[in-house]
Amino acid sequence: MPNNTIIRWSVSVSRETDIAVRSFLAQRGMKKGGLSKFIEDAVNWRLLDQTMAEARAGFADLPADVIEALANEAVATARQARQAHGRQP
Repeated sequence: MPNNTIIRWSVSVSRETDIAVRSFLAQRGMKKGGLSKFIEDAVNWRLLDQTMAEARAGFADLPADVIEALANEAVATARQARQAHGRQP
């Protein structure tokens, strides 16, 4: 997902965290912008994790068979929409 708008953040982390992440990235050949990319990826993964946790909590009171039926229905609907737009599964 290309993004042409760059926003600058000012963040504060402990010295230990700074050393750990910079060492980690340096061991993997960090290029210019590596720290920014690492932070952006970490934030996106954390947002996904939190969203999934909220979704799981929302379905926690449903029996497994109901959840499975809802998932199967969603998959079938997505496949039908894909085929309707001329794309093969």
